[in-house]
Amino acid sequence: MQLPFLILTLEKDSEMFADFFFPDRCVNCNLIIAAKTYVCELCKNQISFCNLEFEAENMLKEHCKTLFPVESAFSLMEFQKEGFSRELMHQLKYKNRPNIGEIFADWTIERLHFKQKPDLITSIPLHPKKMKERGYNQLHIYTEKIANSYKIPFDNELIKRNYYTKAQALKNKKGREKQEQLFSINKEIVGKHVLIIDDVFTTGNTMSMMAWEILKNKHNKVSILVMAHDY
Repeated sequence: MQLPFLILTLEKDSEMFADFFFPDRCVNCNLIIAAKTYVCELCKNQISFCNLEFEAENMLKEHCKTLFPVESAFSLMEFQKEGFSRELMHQLKYKNRPNIGEIFADWTIERLHFKQKPDLITSIPLHPKKMKERGYNQLHIYTEKIANSYKIPFDNELIKRNYYTKAQALKNKKGREKQEQLFSINKEIVGKHVLIIDDVFTTGNTMSMMAWEILKNKHNKVSILVMAHDY
């Protein structure tokens, strides 16, 4: 038996062994499901998808417009405080399940349609300390799959986060001053329509600070894409 064929056979046998003894299960109900789907159809039906049109007027875009100039806005789903979407987001961010970003990307690609594609995609960065604590940025797999699917360049190092902050913790005057300088741009971009990706849109403050950093050059434009909105 030739060596390459033997290696391929062993790999397939190993995958079959893993599938049989350690099958993939739904992250919500534990039902056995197809590999890399993460969520069964019954649990998927519990999610409230937004079904927004990217270029159309919608609630998310209207909210953004009170904070910064925005071209278009899209949210995949509603963030249900007591629902399954919250549990999925928790698994993605805090339970070492970055690959859940893949299924979020698949669901997004089914629903997101561009009349005119942005020039560049980037995502909200983590501070290096937070990155070390978590071990990954929950947005990177999602961002990369979206960018590759639509053939749009992506750059997750376009913006850097200057301060390590606890979520929603910057309440005092000193904290607010830091928050105003939370991001800085690493590379000069001019005349670009940038799509900013984040996980959950709540107050919009973080997204606004990121957007204004890009909009410092008046020739740039921004749009936003989020996995879920909560407002």
